[in-house]
Amino acid sequence: MEHIIEADNLSFSYGGEDVFTGVGFTIKRGDFAAVIGSNGAGKSTLLRLVLGELTPSSGHIRLFGEDAIRFRGWPRVGYVPQAAFPSGTGFPATAEEIVMANLYAQIGKFRFPRREHRQKTREALELVGMGEHAARLFGELSGGQQQRVLLARVLVGQPEVMLLDEPATGIDAATTAALYELLARLNREKGLTIVMVTHDITRAADFVTRVLCLEEKTLHELDKATLDEELTHRHKHPHRGGAAE
Repeated sequence: MEHIIEADNLSFSYGGEDVFTGVGFTIKRGDFAAVIGSNGAGKSTLLRLVLGELTPSSGHIRLFGEDAIRFRGWPRVGYVPQAAFPSGTGFPATAEEIVMANLYAQIGKFRFPRREHRQKTREALELVGMGEHAARLFGELSGGQQQRVLLARVLVGQPEVMLLDEPATGIDAATTAALYELLARLNREKGLTIVMVTHDITRAADFVTRVLCLEEKTLHELDKATLDEELTHRHKHPHRGGAAE
């Protein structure tokens, strides 16, 4: 099976202090992986290293077999960060405009979107259950609706892998469950590979196919049998060599 993301002996330091060291893992095509760990363990940092926004202190990351430093196929990678737009600001754009903004490279500078671009936008909104809200201002939507629009914004570019950083932040339990169900359906029916940083593994565990725990400056994979024990001990685990895959 094709490897989408590979990390080998990855280390990162900030201010002279190690965030994590010797991390290794592989994400295969079709995975739906959750990355868990306590606050400050480096989960979001790990995503930023995958995205090339940060440079590792040592080790390597490969995307689709190519070193992340030299990787240029970014349309193949979708990213939904934490708090992509400030809440409560009345963001002056509609859901449709937010999603279509991810097509501007296709539309071209100073050009108007064509029917095909509007069709792609509408299909992406329909895919996440937001088609009927296309004309509503983003700032008027609920937190869960905003998160679905942000997913549509990524999906309209038809990525092969989606990276999400705490997508359930600020939304209630029922909306979170619906979000995880949606992600699982995209993974299952569309074959979308997903890597999701989350603190909410109790709910997410029923939907993801893999769980990677980053804690005590190391990372290892949890199976279903050990997940409850790991959470009981607040993600503490002994250092174990080898990459998770």
